[in-house]
Amino acid sequence: MKGIDDQFKEEAFNYVDKEQQPNNWLNLQFYYTFSKKGKRNIGEAPAILDSNLVEFSRVQMQRFLQNKGYLQAKVADSIIIKKQKAELVFTATEGPLFHIRNYRDSIADPKVRELYRNTKGAYSHVKAGSRFDTDSLAYDRDQFFQVMKRNGYFDFYRQYINYTPDSSFRKSIVDLVMIIDNPEGKVSHPTYTINNTLITIARSNGRTNGKADTIQVDSQFRFVDYSGRFKPKTVTDYIFQLKGKLFDIDMQTLTTTRLSELNVFRNVPSPTYEKLPDSTNRLDTRLNIVPLKKMSDRVEAEFLFSGGRYGYNLGNTFTNRNLFRQAAALQVKLNWSVLFDSGRSAGDNQGIQNQEFKAGVSLSYPRIVSPFEFPNLAKFGVPHTTFSTNYSLFYQKGLVKRNSWINSITYDFFDTPKKQHSITPINIEFSSGSIDPVAKSELLRQNRYSYVYLIGRTTFTSGSQYTYQYNTIKLNSYENFLYFRGSLDLGGGTLNLLSKILNTPRDTLGQRTMFGYAFSQYIKTEIDLRIYKSLGGERQFVFRLNPGIGVPYGNSNQLIFEKNFYTGGANDIRAWLPRTLGPGQFNRASYGVGGAADTTRTRLKYLDQFGEIKIIANAEYRYKLLDNFFGTKLKGALFMDAGNVWRLHKEEENPNGEFRFNNIFQSTAIGIGTGLRFDLSFFIFRLDAAFKFKDPQFRGSDQWVLIKHANELFKAGDFKKTYQQTNGEGYNFMQLNFGIGLPF
Repeated sequence: MKGIDDQFKEEAFNYVDKEQQPNNWLNLQFYYTFSKKGKRNIGEAPAILDSNLVEFSRVQMQRFLQNKGYLQAKVADSIIIKKQKAELVFTATEGPLFHIRNYRDSIADPKVRELYRNTKGAYSHVKAGSRFDTDSLAYDRDQFFQVMKRNGYFDFYRQYINYTPDSSFRKSIVDLVMIIDNPEGKVSHPTYTINNTLITIARSNGRTNGKADTIQVDSQFRFVDYSGRFKPKTVTDYIFQLKGKLFDIDMQTLTTTRLSELNVFRNVPSPTYEKLPDSTNRLDTRLNIVPLKKMSDRVEAEFLFSGGRYGYNLGNTFTNRNLFRQAAALQVKLNWSVLFDSGRSAGDNQGIQNQEFKAGVSLSYPRIVSPFEFPNLAKFGVPHTTFSTNYSLFYQKGLVKRNSWINSITYDFFDTPKKQHSITPINIEFSSGSIDPVAKSELLRQNRYSYVYLIGRTTFTSGSQYTYQYNTIKLNSYENFLYFRGSLDLGGGTLNLLSKILNTPRDTLGQRTMFGYAFSQYIKTEIDLRIYKSLGGERQFVFRLNPGIGVPYGNSNQLIFEKNFYTGGANDIRAWLPRTLGPGQFNRASYGVGGAADTTRTRLKYLDQFGEIKIIANAEYRYKLLDNFFGTKLKGALFMDAGNVWRLHKEEENPNGEFRFNNIFQSTAIGIGTGLRFDLSFFIFRLDAAFKFKDPQFRGSDQWVLIKHANELFKAGDFKKTYQQTNGEGYNFMQLNFGIGLPF
């Protein structure tokens, strides 16, 4: 393309017909390799030259430039052919850019005129001195149409708004008049108010036959339920078009959006309206809804693999969407996670290194359930009150079994479309551990008492939690935006106060007890900050910073086992398996080699690499590869992950694992990699291959493992042999992660 102003080149290219644009090289190779005489459509078929489409593209590009203010623009095309390859050349002669000299309105209805003049400053792109741009005129017309629809003008149409330009081609100026006519035969535009509302809920198959529950709720709402599954309040609480109020298209959209978000209806179309046959300008509303099936079941899986060491997570979620006929969702979740030891098969129980079983039940109401009266908080999002109880059983081979039980009440609500709050006023946690007797004896003999205390104690706490999220609504978009999630977790404060008032006894460690058990006190906070940058189309760059810290205090000198931070895995530093990085520069070779040292190292595997401080940073470039790859949209990613966990203080069990400002970079791990995302619309299947680039367990230049030992990436050499001898386990540069959903 030649002769086109730089600010319009990208848009102008889009007016070249898609079939006349060059192929993506990779997509074309997939087509040549996998497509079989049209029977399979994989990749992109080659773009074939079509002179009719070239002419169509030329005309569209010329109109685009004229719409942008180059009223005299002309575009010529030429085709250059060499060895069955065509090059298209579009040459534009733009001519002068026309500007608006004078702009005024001519509106017959004085109320409409006043409304326009009072609101145009908030949206109008058209003013004296601006470029004459028909796209801006169309934008202004659509914006004022929306203003009219928000202010009761049910019968108003875009066609009432017209622009009359008077141009002087010699002076490159335009005098512009915006005209809004009255309806034919009327002296003004009428406004309408809402009257009665009929709500009809069909059966799950969409039919409305047979017996129905019919209730006259109040003077506005009549409720007819053929499914027999809903109480009127379930729907009427989310209808924002109220009797006697002006028709407002925003309230109509809000109604259908919130009813859809209840996740109990399959189809919530826009309401229909009927004018009353009198002169009162009132509208009767009809809302027809089709419910989802009441029950559903979902199975999820994740697989991890690294050099013969692998594991998986299996989960099942059963949902009853409409308990008590109030759109209350009952969920029963089961999850089983297993990590196998190196060289063992999935069918060999002796090969299980650790496993965790989780079971949880939650009941979520789409409203604030409280003894106190709350205003309707559904304007910006459906609020939820969730009662939950969760049980977890963790098993580490030859070391420990831990049980934990958590009960909580949580309130989730929005105060703007972008700001979401989650408050858990009551969160009660109970956990207990049972250490293998042989392991306990060996740990005590080596003076590793803190591990015994951490994983073997029985404790409980009662606390409160708060989480704030910003811009969650944009996470699946390609816009430029910032996402923030911050959480605060406070535990044990109330129990500490009660124990002092009641003067409860202390245990052998000097800690206060309640009901015969020591309770924990701590404060924990975590931040997830992301910057999303659009690079055009489906290309996107994402930067993420995820720090956190937990501090025990008062009645505790260690965090609860479940409150510590771990890193590695599919969603943070992907070059390491979960729980295998850090803390800091801790190197498991410090256990020594042979005999009891090897046994201790094996028993503490995946448990000794934790910390009270976490700092994670990720950078990821995302792009599209293929629109159609065996029925999925294939996308790619390049990424770099960095960070670690650290101990809050210097600890004998984790030498060089403490956090120090002057040692942050030296103790930071870096991983790099690439990934594929198979986008099936309703979920994304992900495969990431990550490589250790900088490993903090080593010192100095030895940390840059991928550079220094690149020759051992896929084979054994001196480095791997030495590591095996000193650490008692193999070293793997690459980590494969299979999962569902994006990592962040």
